[in-house]
Parts: sequence; C-alpha cells; structure tokens
Amino acid sequence: MSDVKYEMRYASHPADAKSYDTERLRAEYLFADIMTEGEINLIYSAYDRLIVGGAVPTARPLTLDAIPPLRADRFLHRRELGIINVGGAGTVKAGDKEYRLDYKEALYLGKSDRDITFASDDAARPARFYFNSAPAHAEYPDKKITKADAVVVELGSLEESNHRVINKMIVNQVLPTCQLQMGMTELKPGSVWNTMPAHTHDRRMEAYFYFELPDDQAVCHFMGQPQETRHIWMRNRQAVISPQWSIHSACATHNYTFIWGMAGENMDYGDMDGCATTELK
Repeated sequence: MSDVKYEMRYASHPADAKSYDTERLRAEYLFADIMTEGEINLIYSAYDRLIVGGAVPTARPLTLDAIPPLRADRFLHRRELGIINVGGAGTVKAGDKEYRLDYKEALYLGKSDRDITFASDDAARPARFYFNSAPAHAEYPDKKITKADAVVVELGSLEESNHRVINKMIVNQVLPTCQLQMGMTELKPGSVWNTMPAHTHDRRMEAYFYFELPDDQAVCHFMGQPQETRHIWMRNRQAVISPQWSIHSACATHNYTFIWGMAGENMDYGDMDGCATTELK
C-alpha cells in the first residue's frame, strides 16, 4: 500500500473564479491537510504541472511513490523536487544517498529513477518536509541548501507592516534547475503583510505555504486579478495554489514565515507585473 495520498486540481479561468463562493475558492486553491502525521499528502496541479506536498514521517520512513497521473515507475522519472524541512530533524534518502535536514534547511533533487524516502530522527518531534515538484527536461545535481547558502534580501519596513527577509534558496543564483524555484520569507515581529505591492506573473504560477503562525492566529491570503480580488482564510502549516493570473499576498494576525515555490517558462525572479496598492479592488 502506498504512503502517498493525492488529489488533482484543475486550472480555472479568471472569469469563472469571479463567481466562486468561499467553499469553492477553498476547494480549488487551498491545501489544508498537507501536514498529516504518518502520511505523504500532495496535490497535482494543472498549473504548470506543479506538485505541492507534505511528508510527516513518524514511527517509520515514508516512501514518495509515483502517483498514477505521472505514468512513471519513479516519482522523479521526469521531475525535479525541492524540499524544505519545517519540523524536527530528519533525513531524505534519494537512491543510495542520504541527506540530513534540520529546521529550515532545503534540498534539491534532480530528475532520476530512484526511490525517495523521508524519515524523522524523533517520532515525537517529527520532521515536516514541505515540497514542490515540477517537470524536468534535464538532470541536474542534487544539492543541500542552508540559509547560509541562500541569496538573502531584506525588504520593507515596520512602518508599512512588511519588514521581511527573503531567503532565495532553490534559485538559479544558487544552483541550476530546470524550472523550479523555491525560497522562504520571514516576517519580522510587528510585520504582517507579505508581497506588497502585489503583482502577477503570466509566465509562471506559484504556491505559498504558511508556517510559524501560532495555532490561535490566522492568515488571510489574497488572490484573484488585481481589480477582482478574493481572499482565503488560512491556518498554520497550510498551502495555497496561485494561478498565473492571480496576485498572491497575505496579511495575518501575527508575524509568520512562508515558503514560496514557482514553476513556469521564466526563471527570472524579477519578472513581475506589478500593481500599485491603490489600484487593488
């Protein structure tokens, strides 16, 4: 029996998304149960074929089996994988290689036919592996990335409630990838807004994973076209899919950290179509 549970999410037109009520918005874009202990849960999205997932091994390792939509014997047969640990210490085994990941450490795995397993050092404090996977046309070397390896940018201000540190971890300035990019943005105490001014990028889609949010607090994720925005209320350790036509921004009742992941045809991090805050509706 496979350790992997998955569901498909299909692409939606922005004109259709305008009519979605709260339940439909959450069903199309929110990934609430991504971090379930003892399981691997993932969504296969039709947006650039990005896979968004979480693995939480406890008493035994978990194997990342290929899911039926991939039509492959191994998960990474035609894919690359980016992983960031947001829990206790653990290991990722890729074929005959093993990588230990502590909190907020990342790992890139290039496409290759090999078994992938996740394990925790301590079942009582399990590792929580958040991952994104995108189709790959070439095989690039595996690489572990720490925050010390990342391209770090500090932006915003406390006065604008968006003082934050962006850690670009799986990006082309750090290592070669086919199309996947991932990083982690940490908001300073007192700051709650991310990705402001908001933007879209037609050349790639994105996914956000929110964590380090107290269990009694919440984050409001904003999406939609700039003049037709919608919102989704989210909790700690939940993910959301952002179509290429949508803004992706949030404000929370407490500071937090989020992981961003992108896939598409453009690897230029700065390729964005900005929207002034005063133009949002």
